[in-house]
Amino acid sequence: MTESTNLKIMELAEPARGLHRLAVLIVCLVWPLIWVGGLVTTYDAGMAVPDWPGTYGKNLFLYPYQTWLFGPFDLFIEHGHRLLGATVGFIAIITVIVAWVTEPRRWVKWLSVGLLVAVIGQGVLGGMRVVLSDRTLAMVHGCTGPLFFVICVSLAVVTSRWWWNRSADATPLETSSFLPSSVIPTRGGIRLAVFVGLLAYTQLLLGAQLRHVQVTASPGGFTNLVSAHITGAFLLWLLTGLLAWSVVKSSRRASQNVVDAQPISSHQVMRNASLQGSTMQNPTIQKPGCGDLTLLRPCYLLVGFVGIQIALGFGTWIANYGWPRLAQSGPFSAGYLVKSKAFTESLITTAHVATGSLILAMAVLIWLRLMRVRNSSTPVPSVRLPANLEPSTLPATKIERSQRLQAT
Repeated sequence: MTESTNLKIMELAEPARGLHRLAVLIVCLVWPLIWVGGLVTTYDAGMAVPDWPGTYGKNLFLYPYQTWLFGPFDLFIEHGHRLLGATVGFIAIITVIVAWVTEPRRWVKWLSVGLLVAVIGQGVLGGMRVVLSDRTLAMVHGCTGPLFFVICVSLAVVTSRWWWNRSADATPLETSSFLPSSVIPTRGGIRLAVFVGLLAYTQLLLGAQLRHVQVTASPGGFTNLVSAHITGAFLLWLLTGLLAWSVVKSSRRASQNVVDAQPISSHQVMRNASLQGSTMQNPTIQKPGCGDLTLLRPCYLLVGFVGIQIALGFGTWIANYGWPRLAQSGPFSAGYLVKSKAFTESLITTAHVATGSLILAMAVLIWLRLMRVRNSSTPVPSVRLPANLEPSTLPATKIERSQRLQAT
């Protein structure tokens, strides 16, 4: 292997910061897109613009902004939903280009392609719902939107600096020594994270059935859906608490482990010093006595999101059907009147929809991080470096990246 080839390998190992910024930008746009899409359904504005891909015969981007901004509210949110979706599509195209130019990992490149295919599919699905005037397609469109959001969050996670730093932490040194992570997730904890994600998406599907209830649905079937949705909500809350407890337990177990003393080379000492410096710059990685906060904080947020979601679900029921029978004796229920498409009630209902997508994305984020930490906490055999890449001639971080790329 020539020196130029080795240098090229080490340059490719640097994280592509531009790709991560684009992925974060898409995440920040897609969640509002889900919000606006939820408003479209809440206000029954899906057919406010009866044609597609244009808007009343005009180009989507050339439609008069005066009519859009100051016209009917259902036109405002439907056309705005299309504009925001098109913006996400354009950024997805740029993301694919940047990924294939700067990203060294082939699977991440294809993940960016999958993101672009997903946003195109979502656009076509939404357009077919308008062209065919099919409410079932509207329900499918609402169920696949959170999956697209998950892809966006996954791309942001795997291109983050934390992901790369975790990779550098796990790289074997020339002495084959291994320093364990502060938190080593258990297989049970990882399976629990998967089950939480599946249950969260099941809850989304049940909610979509209730939100787009068919006129042919029987009262008994509707009651069963409501019962299953409520039971699933509290079960999900319980499981998110167990997931957080599992991560805390793993953190405490790791903090009690005593690492046997091992011979450490001079360049390992320099590497540990550099890692301490990076930890000072990124305090969310680890704090003494707190474990890995990049795992604990998302778990705590997930528990909080599910609790908020249950409260929003209760508010959504009140907004659509009035106070439950058990609460009708309360002081607030006597004068309450159900109002169709009232602004405050519509915001509560839409927030319930958007928070469901956020819970699913957070569950997937936790699962990805748990998998990353566990895989990077597994010792791998060291790789013998070429003669022109000796530890005395290269910085420690570049040695490790060269070893990792040569091993794969």
